[in-house]
Amino acid sequence: MHACIDLGSNSFHLLIGEWEDGRIQIIERLSEKVQLGENVGQSGRISPEAFERGLSCLHRFKLLMKQYPINRYWALGTNTFRLAENSAEFIQAAKDKGIDISVITGTQEAVLIYAGVITRLPVSDSHRLIIDIGGGSTEIVIGKNHDRLLTESLTIGSVTWRDKFFGYSSVPLPSLLDKMSDGVVAAHTVFDSIAPVVERSQWEEAFASSGTVKMLAFICEAHGYGEKKIHLSALHALKQDIAASIANHTPLLGLKERRRDLLLAGWCILVALMEAYKIETINFSATALREGMLDFMAENGKTFQAMESSELSEVSFAKWVA
Repeated sequence: MHACIDLGSNSFHLLIGEWEDGRIQIIERLSEKVQLGENVGQSGRISPEAFERGLSCLHRFKLLMKQYPINRYWALGTNTFRLAENSAEFIQAAKDKGIDISVITGTQEAVLIYAGVITRLPVSDSHRLIIDIGGGSTEIVIGKNHDRLLTESLTIGSVTWRDKFFGYSSVPLPSLLDKMSDGVVAAHTVFDSIAPVVERSQWEEAFASSGTVKMLAFICEAHGYGEKKIHLSALHALKQDIAASIANHTPLLGLKERRRDLLLAGWCILVALMEAYKIETINFSATALREGMLDFMAENGKTFQAMESSELSEVSFAKWVA
């Protein structure tokens, strides 16, 4: 039995599972909204409040892990750990609590996300476009089965876009609509940088994972636009309703209140991404980085038995993603 800890810029996730008959069997999962990356883009540091939220979450993860006969665990730090000046301090504080954290590159993160998404997809010779919108970065991979044709990590995410464009103060509806348009334009400058390469890949199916995509998929479904799919036309049609819900502090069908603060930023990023890569419809994937981590652990069991968690990304994992 293995445990995977995904330390994202918005949420921390724990997945406990094992492989049976060639498939992942999930035993337990727990997610907490930590927002470790809050204002890191502006300050360059993990704030004291976010620091404490993160450590408290890891303490709860540790308690849950003790309830299972776990052979190995793997804890990975992503974009915030790559950017924050004081990430080494957090890593040491986590180690003092009994959690060793490995920091991975954006490319390594993208590889694991791709592996996690395709674990639940049927074998196909189609070129698939896989996207994950995180709190601080967005990973984009195009591949066929286990062969990757494009692997990119771009520094744009729902937490950073929220901090940059929407902040925490109330804004009148007309101004909010303008800010949403500005957020889309700015996101385009990021995604357009690789748009020609994405187009040349001639992908046939598009899948997206992460809490941001899940939130928007639920909203689209609640408004009658289909299940587990997001249509670009639906996002445009819902712009006014989304903005009005935030400006007027009113409920929105399909929206969980704990995700409200990232709604506008997520909408901007996904709209710009789908426009840049000419995606009319994208499928929601419930699996992502954590399932990819479990896949890697299962495939490299002997390596995991012989190495410490903090060594993995530097040695065996670096070879696996080369």
